[in-house]
Amino acid sequence: MQLWVGLGNPGAKYAGTRHNIGFMALDRIAEDHGFGPWKSKFQGQISEGRLGSERIVLLKPETFMNNSGQSVRAAADFYKFTVEDLTVFHDELDLAPGKCRLKQGGGHAGHNGLRSIHAHLSPDYQRVRLGIGHPGHKDRVAGYVLADFAKSEEQMLDDLMRGLSDGATALASGDGQKFLNAVSLRTAPPRSSTGTRPEKIQTERPAKPAAAPEDTRSPLEKLKDKFGR
Repeated sequence: MQLWVGLGNPGAKYAGTRHNIGFMALDRIAEDHGFGPWKSKFQGQISEGRLGSERIVLLKPETFMNNSGQSVRAAADFYKFTVEDLTVFHDELDLAPGKCRLKQGGGHAGHNGLRSIHAHLSPDYQRVRLGIGHPGHKDRVAGYVLADFAKSEEQMLDDLMRGLSDGATALASGDGQKFLNAVSLRTAPPRSSTGTRPEKIQTERPAKPAAAPEDTRSPLEKLKDKFGR
């Protein structure tokens, strides 16, 4: 049994923001894999279901990002989860939009949701880092993460969500590489190798005229030939 947490902020105001990509990931997994309806519990929303042979509890904390750990700790205590059972889906400034990486343990890199989970549990849990890119300067980060994804990012975001859903069963079984491969097939599909390049049409050039044979006759012989003698 595992606890998967998606980080974000509650309410329609934040639904489409970059900071809520963790919520979006869990919503897509729950929908595609037939999880139960979302219910209010543990200061958040939970949904339960199975991925392969693994029972999974999905949790979207509603304590706002900075206090995410309160909700996660409440769920962990109720189900007797340890940090080894915990996977957190969160936005990652240090990855390009659409990129996905797995990380086990480590620091919070200034992410307030992770910081809160560290304080209530420990840092030794698995993270699914979902790239949103960086605005370029630290002073712009707060506004950037709380802004909606741009129209130009919609296809990228949909591809990423599809990939996360495709690989969810592999992630649940502990096969991180297979999970990442499934994501990559959606976000960076290989180019077709079956197509053939069109044949290059060769334009024929007219053949150069053959060079005249060198005249080796003497001047006297040339005169004789000219006047028929």
